[in-house]
Amino acid sequence: MVNPWRTYVRLSAVLMGSNGLTKGSLAFLNYPAQIMFKSTKVLPVMVMGAFIPGLRRKYAFQEYVSAVMLVVGLILFTLADAQTSPNFSMAGVAMVSGALVMDAFLGNLQEAIFKMNPDTTQMEMLFCSTVVGLPFLAVPMVLTGELVTAWTSCSQHLYVYAVLVLEAMATFVGQVSVLSLIALFGAATTAMVTTARKAVTLLLSYLIFTKPLTEQHATGLLLITMGIVIKLLPENKERRPRRLPKNDDDDKPRESREAGEETA
Repeated sequence: MVNPWRTYVRLSAVLMGSNGLTKGSLAFLNYPAQIMFKSTKVLPVMVMGAFIPGLRRKYAFQEYVSAVMLVVGLILFTLADAQTSPNFSMAGVAMVSGALVMDAFLGNLQEAIFKMNPDTTQMEMLFCSTVVGLPFLAVPMVLTGELVTAWTSCSQHLYVYAVLVLEAMATFVGQVSVLSLIALFGAATTAMVTTARKAVTLLLSYLIFTKPLTEQHATGLLLITMGIVIKLLPENKERRPRRLPKNDDDDKPRESREAGEETA
C-alpha cells in the first residue's frame, strides 16, 4: 500500500453512497426515468473536476458540447425503446440527484489519488476500497434483515453461487479497466467512454435480436456519433511565434561593436 487507509475510507463511503442511492431511487422512479438522470453523469463529473483539490481541471468548450450531445443522444436512444414513459417522484429525483453528485466525487477523487500519488496501482485501489466497503455494507444488511434473506435464498438455489462468482470475475475485469482509464485519461474522459459503451450495448442488442429501429433511435445514434467525433477532434490552440535565439552581441552597445570591427 502506498496510500493511508483513511483515503480508502472516504472513497468507499462515496462509492457506497453512489450505489445505494442509485438502487434505492428505483423504489420511487421507474427505469426510464433513472436512465435519463444517470445518462447525464459525465456533466457533473466535468464540473466537479474544477473543485477537487489536486486536480482543478478546466475543459475546453468543445468538450462540453461533446458531452451534452452524447448525453442527449443516449437519452433519446434509450427512451425510444422504453415501453413506459418516465415516472418522476420528488423523493426519487432527490436520491438519483444525490447519486450523480456522489458519482462526480467518485471519479474525480479516484483521479486525484492517482495524480497525487503516481505509485498507486489499480489493484490496490480496487482491493482496499472493497475491503473497507464490506463492513459499510454489512451493517445495514444485518439491520434490515436482507443478509439472512439472501443467505436462505442462495442455500435453496445453489446455482446462484456460480452466477455470483462469474459476476464477480466480470466486475473485476470491468473495474480494473475503468480505473486504468481514469489513471491514464482522467475521470471525464472515462465517464464519456462508459456513456458511449451503454450506447454500443444498446445498438448491439438491436443488431443481434433484429429489433426495429425508429427515427428516434437514428436521431439518438447520430447525436452520439457527433459527440464522439467532436471529442476526437484536436483542440484549436493558438500558435505562439517562435522566438529566435538571442545573440550575445546584441547586448553590447552599437559603438563597441563598431570599434571591435575596426580593430579587426
